[in-house]
Amino acid sequence: MAAQKPSIPRGMRDFGPLEMQRRNYIFDSIRSVFQLYGYQPIETPSMENLSTLMGKYGEEGDKLLFKVLNSGNYIEKATEESYLDYKKLTSVISEKGLRYDLTVPFARYIVMNRNEIVFPFKRYQIQPVWRADKPQKGRYREFYQCDVDVIGSNSLLNEAELVKVTDVIFNKLGILTIIKINNRKILAGIAEVIGFPEKIIDICIAIDKMDKIGLEKVNTELMEKGLTAKAIEILQPILQLKGNNAEKTDIIRNFLNSSAIGIKGIEEITTVFEYIESIDIKAEVELDLTLARGLNYYTGAIFEVKAKDVQIGSICGGGRYDDLCGIFGMPDTSGVGISFGADRIYDVMAELQLFPKEVETATKVLFINFSEKEISYCLPLATSLRNNGISTEIYPEAAKLKKQFSYADAKKIPFVIIIGEEEMKNDSLKIKDMNSGNEVILQSAELISYFSKML
Repeated sequence: MAAQKPSIPRGMRDFGPLEMQRRNYIFDSIRSVFQLYGYQPIETPSMENLSTLMGKYGEEGDKLLFKVLNSGNYIEKATEESYLDYKKLTSVISEKGLRYDLTVPFARYIVMNRNEIVFPFKRYQIQPVWRADKPQKGRYREFYQCDVDVIGSNSLLNEAELVKVTDVIFNKLGILTIIKINNRKILAGIAEVIGFPEKIIDICIAIDKMDKIGLEKVNTELMEKGLTAKAIEILQPILQLKGNNAEKTDIIRNFLNSSAIGIKGIEEITTVFEYIESIDIKAEVELDLTLARGLNYYTGAIFEVKAKDVQIGSICGGGRYDDLCGIFGMPDTSGVGISFGADRIYDVMAELQLFPKEVETATKVLFINFSEKEISYCLPLATSLRNNGISTEIYPEAAKLKKQFSYADAKKIPFVIIIGEEEMKNDSLKIKDMNSGNEVILQSAELISYFSKML
């Protein structure tokens, strides 16, 4: 039988040692900031019941859910009628799906564990999610999200803190960003003022594409969704709004003076900006009225973060959701959160060469293997280095020196220790710095102090 050509599905990826070391650097950096601000870790299953997931992301989001076929003879329950309607067929042959994001499973978790949780509950979660999307640069079918949320509090201090957390993380990673902020209540007010409050979801979905498809195509999509030419004309100054945050706020406040919900959104975003001014945000923070974020569950502030120096989609986004837990039987529980797209962050850092060199090698020290006699001498020294937190290898075979040094070069191991007959006699060792080529001879007792300084 012919050998099968190995492959993986489009939009999925393998990660080698270098990529994993870089990814772990991102995860560890993000996790450390989450913990600094008092967020606690949880995990939820990869699969959820489709009843949990469906209807939470809008019609477009539902189409991107990976559905899992029921086990056994799942097709026997399908009727001839269900074959004509994919939604009916799905409900018959599939009861579970891979999670689309971490927020909806988190809301389900909150409701199921409400008696054990202390509110307000600050959680973080770093896990993969899946979307049946068209793969392209920065968009994958399997990718990691790093989510941070506060639930059970209406305070706008939470929004400001999340902006600060975002700013600290991207400063730590060396990425220059623009943090864009809007409020769904403002968008609801705009829909009300132009005479189409019932079209708020359609309006949000359309204007959220402004950066991707441009103003003309957004207007065309709004027309296709049923807005009149007059309503679209009234909307134009808002879609093309210029100026600093204060100037934009004044203009939109006048535009929304007849909408109670719109004015409420202006009051909220003004308060958030006031908090932000007092907490030393290094990133550029911008009020962007075309920011809508297509997910149905957002009800207040919405956020999106873009890298300044790389052409890629948003690398972080989120917002406030007042009604999400109510879907699962726990009303009046407000939450706000932000999700960091680890894979896009990786792409940005790789393109800008932001990963520290020390991240790119796991092993710091390699002992050369001459023979069993020398290895017996090296083993206690290697153990001592490892006990002091210095990652160490001993080359497993007594191979030619060239081969062993090539191994160190290929793995970017910065230091090689050479111990032969002469060194064993003198209770010493030779250390070669693979970057500079310099060599030093030390007594064995000096080994730990030397690497404590060097590393």
